[in-house]
Amino acid sequence: MSQQTVNGVPSRGKVLTLDNMNPNVKRVEYAVRGPIVQRAVQIEKELKEGVKKPFSEVIKANIGDAHAMGQKPITFLRQVLALCSYPELLEDNKFPEDAKKRAKRILQACGGHSIGAYSASQGIECVRQDVARYIEKRDGGISSNPDNIYLSTGASDAIVTMLKLLVCGEGRDRTGVMISIPQYPLYSAALADLGAVQVSYYLDEDKCWSLDVAELRRSLNAARQHCNPRVLCIINPGNPTGTSVVASVCEMKQFCHFLSPCVYQDNVYAEGCKFHSFKKVLFEMGPEYSSTVEMASFHSTSKCYMGECGFRGGYMEIINMDPEVKAQLTKLVSVRLCPPVPGQALLDLVVNPPQPDEPSYTTFMKERTVVLADLAEKARLTEQIFNKVPGITCNPVQGAMYTFPRITLSQKAIDKAKEEGQVPDMFYCMKLLEEEGICLVPGSGFGQREGTFHFRMTILPPTEKLKVVLHKISEFHLRFTQEFS
Repeated sequence: MSQQTVNGVPSRGKVLTLDNMNPNVKRVEYAVRGPIVQRAVQIEKELKEGVKKPFSEVIKANIGDAHAMGQKPITFLRQVLALCSYPELLEDNKFPEDAKKRAKRILQACGGHSIGAYSASQGIECVRQDVARYIEKRDGGISSNPDNIYLSTGASDAIVTMLKLLVCGEGRDRTGVMISIPQYPLYSAALADLGAVQVSYYLDEDKCWSLDVAELRRSLNAARQHCNPRVLCIINPGNPTGTSVVASVCEMKQFCHFLSPCVYQDNVYAEGCKFHSFKKVLFEMGPEYSSTVEMASFHSTSKCYMGECGFRGGYMEIINMDPEVKAQLTKLVSVRLCPPVPGQALLDLVVNPPQPDEPSYTTFMKERTVVLADLAEKARLTEQIFNKVPGITCNPVQGAMYTFPRITLSQKAIDKAKEEGQVPDMFYCMKLLEEEGICLVPGSGFGQREGTFHFRMTILPPTEKLKVVLHKISEFHLRFTQEFS
């Protein structure tokens, strides 16, 4: 250990340095909270300190954080959580009886009748039972076993846990994970951290970001030359593209061998589009597939009509996993003790909402319908406004809560970006942030075909504010195009 001197007193150097830290961590990148977001935070501080800008606030359209964007919580969900958090409220007649009934059931399942107690590592048993019933109803009666349900800290935690189980081997035997491009950066970040091999397959932008079987096969065959592709990941509906990744159930039947995050399953807006779970498709293919294909699917309380990102509730269902591997999975999740119990309680309300004969049903359905209808309208508005701007091409926002428009950049703009040491769409988005106070994520953070440029934007801001954002981006794009023409 090297010796240093501070004020004449011998002092050893740092034990942990950039040179000797885990190299995989240094390879991790997460664009959604990357440099442009850090600059947005700095600008917010500058505005508070009185620094003059051509705008009065920073609008963070970079992340799908519904409540931060102004979406109101669903009353029933918060009522039950309040009752669980402070059980004395169970005596208050302001709370409806069905909310009290739900809270009492959850508290009965908790140690010491408190959501402050640890739960079983796999999650509260009655919640897992409700999740299984929810899945069965969603998939038209296909059986779901509560023992195959693992509650989690959002969907992300469960996805990383599954990837940990899958990664092994060295060199050409190292696990390859097939992820769509554009992709949600959680996957590339997790794969870098785990030292796995990222195997990219491109979605077809010209066909509304659909998944092409020929492209999937091309990617798979190429990957087999340098790694061992063992898992296919599909996000449905898609993030960042805001589209239903697979165009038809017929196509879905051609690639059921994977991880399947479905956290946006209630967010389907396009006419004629409907959410189909991969599990349902798998079972429709018959026992040859439904009894052999190994699959993990995920859901979360952070998206859909709930938008409860901060509670970190989610679940994973596993299918056809080897019993000995499942025992290892249970061991792995036990190391983290348990998912947040308030998040588990919230998840229970999502999968077991008020029923038609209960007092909270009318209000719940009204609020849920309003949220989803607003998102559908904002999806339509986003596509409509962007496609009027020369140099911006926006596919229909069929689902989820994002859009991923393509932007045309001149060679002069590309050269200027290189001069600034930035990739072109980062240069574009950073300039937008500095001039208009709008924070987006450059498409390069999600992956894109060589020579194309995009940005991801959430459609979550309130409608009137979203209109302002869309018009500001449109005006900026015209100005930017003219400046670098």
